[in-house]
Amino acid sequence: MVDIAHQAAINPASARAAAATRALVPLTSIDPGQWRALAQRVIEPNGYYLPGWELAVSEAARGRTDASALPAFDGSSARLIGLMPVVSLWRAWKIPLPALVSAHPYGTLCSPLIDRDAPIEAATRLLQQARGAGAHALVLNDVALDGAAISSLKNVLIRDGLKPRILSSYIRASLDATQDGETLLHGALGAKKLKELRRQRHRLEEHGPVAFEVARKPDEIGPALETFLQLEASGWKGKRGTALIQHAGDATFIRRAVPALAETAQCEVITLRAGTTPVAAGIVLRHQDRAFFFKLGIDERFARYSPGVQLTLDLTRHLCADPAIASADSTASADHPMINPFWRGRFAIGDVLIPLRRHDPVVALIHAALVGLNVAHDGARRVVRLLRK
Repeated sequence: MVDIAHQAAINPASARAAAATRALVPLTSIDPGQWRALAQRVIEPNGYYLPGWELAVSEAARGRTDASALPAFDGSSARLIGLMPVVSLWRAWKIPLPALVSAHPYGTLCSPLIDRDAPIEAATRLLQQARGAGAHALVLNDVALDGAAISSLKNVLIRDGLKPRILSSYIRASLDATQDGETLLHGALGAKKLKELRRQRHRLEEHGPVAFEVARKPDEIGPALETFLQLEASGWKGKRGTALIQHAGDATFIRRAVPALAETAQCEVITLRAGTTPVAAGIVLRHQDRAFFFKLGIDERFARYSPGVQLTLDLTRHLCADPAIASADSTASADHPMINPFWRGRFAIGDVLIPLRRHDPVVALIHAALVGLNVAHDGARRVVRLLRK
């Protein structure tokens, strides 16, 4: 349950704070069938808010458990038309102000689920739910700034005389999978770079025939996932202690989420092998006509052959050849050195502050606190980068 009662720092022990807590529902109380049905109708795909994924995150992932939800139902109260997993501002960043924040689903996309058949009604009811929960603002992290979900919310805000504020933003890579794969790669990388990558692949073949494998079926997905986890832990993420398998909660989450989504054909594990040796592997989520490249792991003993790049080459061809996929989100950081040269599509991702009442002085406090937090985080990141040089 979201602890928005921490707003007691403003209005201590108020009946309103208690009512706000009761207004939110645990994520686990959302009917899975309704959730899956909504996911099939959403105006904007988000593989990280599919029930099989987000429930596993909330059940076990380190620092991300026990999320709550703002659900929106239609006028009959029978049909789920919107869903926004949330935590309190206190839970997210220890800021004792009455706001709700997107629950982080491990992947860097938190666009809420909004019914394409009733986008304005869904957005209206989600904002009403947030107000009813006692929040003065919503903080949506990592949303597609030009996406259909945030556009629906903006339309309702404009109607109500409110205006969202962008707290931060960056541009990240995406793939237009409607193109021919070979044509796309040639245009993105050029003949010279592709020739060098083919040379590296031929050298990799000295260790055995190179094969690109896609695990989709439930009986295939488990072994492929374990291969990925071992590869991820063997590299720099393992050295930094950030590999999924190094933390019990994260390992439990991913071992639940990947098979759960595989049962609905919404996840696959890709592997590149040289003979019997896996040299790279990755996890790809699928929602509607969009794919999401979650994570990549490589065997650094084969680094001279660029195994991560070789895997991404094959993934690009694989997605472009799939008529069910129109685009792919890299879910990568800005200026990612590996994916950006391949996937030349770009779109804006950002954090957005949504006020819930007009002329609300509390929103100004929330905004100031978040700006200060961003400044502190930017300073810390600069220090870390200097220490790593």
